[in-house]
Formats: sequence, structure tokens, C-alpha cells
Amino acid sequence: MVITAELDLDRVPAHIACVMDGNGRWAQSRGLPRTEGHRAGEEALFDVVEGALDIGVEWLTVYAFSTENWRRPAAEVRFLIEFNEDILLRRRDELHERGVRIRFVGRRDRRVPKRLLDLMDDTTELTEHNSRMTFTIAFNYGGRAEIVDAVRAVVDAGISADRITERTIARRLYDPEMPEPDLMIRTSGEFRTSNFLLWELAYSELYFTDTAWPDFRRGDLFEAIRAYQERERRFGRVSPNGASKASTTNGDG
Repeated sequence: MVITAELDLDRVPAHIACVMDGNGRWAQSRGLPRTEGHRAGEEALFDVVEGALDIGVEWLTVYAFSTENWRRPAAEVRFLIEFNEDILLRRRDELHERGVRIRFVGRRDRRVPKRLLDLMDDTTELTEHNSRMTFTIAFNYGGRAEIVDAVRAVVDAGISADRITERTIARRLYDPEMPEPDLMIRTSGEFRTSNFLLWELAYSELYFTDTAWPDFRRGDLFEAIRAYQERERRFGRVSPNGASKASTTNGDG
């Protein structure tokens, strides 16, 4: 496993996004209820948060509950809502003391209990002036839903079609201050974004690992960052040395 000494701390990605996948399968492979995988994922999450803090990551965004997760069995949905509420209640003061600003992105609709929405608001207010790292929790979040909601906001603002630009949309995303992720990590051997930050991930580097989320630790985070540091990000430009790397094309040739 890579150690921090192998990383260039001057080239740590400013914003890392994580799809925390594999909790349920991790539990089932051990003969446990799927909910136990979510419990085990909490330790992984906060070890990653600590690792990110240690090396100076400025933004960390995690996919906690998607708009599609409502389709899961009712008992699991209820557990996830209550579990996320419990984590906030137990962990927010600790994160606050560590200088972490906590934010949330996602739809605030009737399916989300008001007590949880109130807790999110209180947590955002409590930590608003912290500046060491911004920890964003995507809850009741869907990338397509975010784009739809942004377009609705453009329409509501009465902006004519000929005045709409990418910036017009970006300013109406759930958190316009959020920078685009430099690196997106997905665990558990799946190779897709699953409706996560569709607008924001346009030029992010993608990293996939077979490790299930409950087994993921800061060392795995550092390994992902090491892989990121080996890539060349061109954003449509030609490489200065004229070379082309298969792992860094980003679809830009």
C-alpha cells in the first residue's frame, strides 16, 4: 500500500468525490444483513476523511443516498435515513472541531423527513465558517435531477434561450461554490458513475477499485491519489511533448 511519502503533496487533488459502493455485498458475502455493511462503511468513511485532512484535500464529496435508492426495500431505506441522521448527530461536533465545513447537496423533497432536513440545516450553519476542508454529503441526490432543477431555475428566472451558457447552468446547481472534482473514486469493482455529479465530472479523472467500501481506508485513498498524479490532464489541449497517454485522453483526443 502506498504511503504519504510517495505522494507529491503539492499536487494533491483539491476536490475528491467518492461513490461509496459495495456495503451491501460486503455484508452478504459474510452472511450478514445488508445494513451491517452500511454500519461498517462508517469506519471507512471517517478514516478517509482523516486521511484527506492529513494531506490537505480541500473538498471531499461523498454519495450517501441517491434518488434511485428509494427503490430499495423499505426497511433498508428507513435504516439508511436513520443511520445518516445518527452519524450526523454523533460526528458533526468532531468534524466541527477538526475545522471541517459540512454541506449537503440533493433534492429537499417530501420524502426526506423534516427532522433530517432540519439537522442538515443546523449542521451547515454550525460549520459554515470552517475552512480546513469542505465535506459535502450528497443525500437524495441524482445528477440528472440536479441538471433538471438547474434548468427549471433558469426558466423561472426568465432567461432567454440565446443567453443560456454553461455558466448559466453551473450557477444554478445545488452548490455553485463547489469546484469540479479533480478525482472521482468508485469502490467495489463497478465501472460507472451511477448518476453522480454528472455535470461536475465532465473532466474529472476516474479511479475504480475492487475494494468494497467497508474495507477502504486512507491508504487506499493515497493509492488512488498516486494513480491520479501519474496521469496528464489536458482538458482538450495537446500534450506539451506531443505524446498521448491512453489513460488520460478524457475523450479529448
